[in-house]
Amino acid sequence: MEQAKIDRLLRLMKMLTGNMSYTLAEIANRLEMSERTVYRYIETFKDAGFVVKKNGNIFKLDKDSPHFKDISDLLHFTVEESHILQKAIDSIAETNIYKQNLKKKLGTLYDYKILAETTHKGIIADNINILTEAINSSQQVKLKQYQSAKSNDISDRLVEPFAFTTNYVQIWAYEPESGKNKLFKVSRIGKVEHLETPFQYKSKHKMGFMDLFRMSSEKLYPVKIKMSIRAAMLLMEEYPLAEKEMIQTSDNEWILETKVCSFEGIGRFVVGLCDEIKVLESEPFKRFLSEKVGRLIFD
Repeated sequence: MEQAKIDRLLRLMKMLTGNMSYTLAEIANRLEMSERTVYRYIETFKDAGFVVKKNGNIFKLDKDSPHFKDISDLLHFTVEESHILQKAIDSIAETNIYKQNLKKKLGTLYDYKILAETTHKGIIADNINILTEAINSSQQVKLKQYQSAKSNDISDRLVEPFAFTTNYVQIWAYEPESGKNKLFKVSRIGKVEHLETPFQYKSKHKMGFMDLFRMSSEKLYPVKIKMSIRAAMLLMEEYPLAEKEMIQTSDNEWILETKVCSFEGIGRFVVGLCDEIKVLESEPFKRFLSEKVGRLIFD
């Protein structure tokens, strides 16, 4: 069987077993093939021993099919196993990059549902799952009652989501109204409404930079600081990725030289440990800190 056909069959299997239901026409549109071809593929599943249920014009692959059970047994965790797995992942620090990698690998098997439940609960987990569905199906969503930290406004935002940040804290999405790619914090979304509208601006989807302090932007700014060993240890504990850009210059001193998306993230760290950190570069960063400290003292 040619590779392209295998790919289409696997994508069709995913659609027929997912949480959402699709008509023959919708499947054909999403897989970019004719309805006749889709029907022929469904017949292929039947010939292979899978049970296909039809309700009106909706097709679903019965998960009680003998062969489907054989496949799922290889990939499925029992309730007890899932509980142990969730506890194990939860025990890893939120800032640990391996936690993200593990979740991504598990996501290829579990369509991210278990991952959302591991990191978040309730409506946030539901929103993550809906956003994942939208990303996989290349469809727009409406972020209902989104609370903007910058403007303090609460509004509905029409967006095209395309990527999550570490541990599903934020999502990258293109916002047609502003014509910009933005990061939206998942915890500030009231509810996600999954629309049927396909992506209209996919060519404009582009993730910005994200620095080790988890700030994002489309520009990077160089900074360089010298730290005591205590400050260095605290930095590595809170922001593990910093270790890659740190150099120990003596028994009691470390240097961090990196590029940041904003002075806010590193600025908070420096101000909090101002007695143990010296800013070496850059001049714009020094001015930022001077203004920030001035506001703290006189405001």
